[in-house]
This record gives sequence, structure tokens and C-alpha cells, in this order.
Amino acid sequence: MIAQRAGTTVLRRVAGKPNTFFSANVAKFGLAQPLSTTQLRPVATQKITADEAAALLAKQRLNRPVSPHLAIYDKQQTWFGSSAWTRITGASLSGTLYLFATAYLAAPMLGWHLESASIAAAFGALPVAVKGGIKFLAAWPFAFHTFNGVKHLLYDMTIGFHRKQIVKQSWYLWGASLVTGMFLAFFL
Repeated sequence: MIAQRAGTTVLRRVAGKPNTFFSANVAKFGLAQPLSTTQLRPVATQKITADEAAALLAKQRLNRPVSPHLAIYDKQQTWFGSSAWTRITGASLSGTLYLFATAYLAAPMLGWHLESASIAAAFGALPVAVKGGIKFLAAWPFAFHTFNGVKHLLYDMTIGFHRKQIVKQSWYLWGASLVTGMFLAFFL
């Protein structure tokens, strides 16, 4: 940046006050006029009251474009697609991890039994359907977040940006994550 400014300053000085060798060659083309190194922008200000300023601001706001609201976007591509659900699953996975880690650290002081043997014994005493549901609640966000991460890696390589591909990929993503979540919950 400094080199660029220095080079620009030198060029302005040479153009403004060229030496005899330089002006002899440049004068033929009519390029040896002095250049100004400062910009001039005429500005006029006037005193106005606070009410006039508010009215002027309100008038200017009427000419500004209104930002679109989220309701104009295709729900299939944004909400149900995967963008929002990736954030939701990532936040739920990390939030659950932080919550359990904090509870695990505080358990000895509070008299809770969160050691592995206690958790395994409590989980083993649950009915099969409840076990499967709890495992699905842990497995599905993990599968969805993982598959969507792979999809975004493909996006980073500029693969799959056509509208029809995005919609298909979203359906495949939901299907694959649900099947993988069911497999991890009930067959593993």
C-alpha cells in the first residue's frame, strides 16, 4: 500500500513538473499539463431544525428499497432444505455435549451419579422402544449434520448448485439421515 502511494505520488509529481527530457517527449502528445494531487468536492451545508431534519430523513427513507423478508424465500430450499436444520442439529449436538460435560463435572459435588456404569444401568432398564427413541434422538442429528457437511464440502468444490440439484439433494439428505438414524438407533 505504501509502495503504491509512493509510486502514485512520484507519477503525479513527474506529470505536474516534468524534467526537460521527459517534457520533450511527452509535450508532443499534449500530456504535460500539471495535475492536481488533491480532490476538490464542493460542499454546501445549511442549518436546519430538528423537525426539518426528521422530515428530510423520512422523505429519504421513502425512496430506499425495502429489504425482503424471510417469507419470500422458498421454504423447501431454505427451511426444509437443510440450511436451518444444519444449524439446529449443530447447536443441539454441541449444546447437549456442553450440558452433559458441565453436569458430569458438577455431579460429584451435587451427589449425582453420572458415571458410565450408572448411566448404562439406567439406560438398560428402559423398555426397548424408549431406548430406540433416545438413541434415534442422538443419532439422527449426528447423521443429518454429517451428511449435510459432506454436501457443503461438495458446494465448496462448486458441485451441485443448480436449483433442481439442490432440491433433489435436500430430499436425499433427509432420506439418508432418517435411514441412518433408524439404523444406528435400532440395529446397532
